[in-house]
Amino acid sequence: MRRQGVPDTEIGRRVRKSPERVSQIIEWTQLPRPGRSGDRQHLLSPLQRRVVAMRAEGQTHSEIGEKFRRSERFIRQVEGLARFRQFRDLLG
Repeated sequence: MRRQGVPDTEIGRRVRKSPERVSQIIEWTQLPRPGRSGDRQHLLSPLQRRVVAMRAEGQTHSEIGEKFRRSERFIRQVEGLARFRQFRDLLG
């Protein structure tokens, strides 16, 4: 809305926030987010990183599932999403 020229007072009225709060929120959106600056470590969640590492060590989905008290199917889904995120990152 700000890009369209709507003043902060009007934005605040529409979203039920003070103009100061609107300005603060807009400033926050401009700040760089941790883990988004090309740091691949934060590309995956801690669980996804651990599952991928355990699979690289040769452990089966059922073995990993037992350690995390999850089903084999859940571990397969976690690994699949992790691989998808890695490949998507490689493609840009």
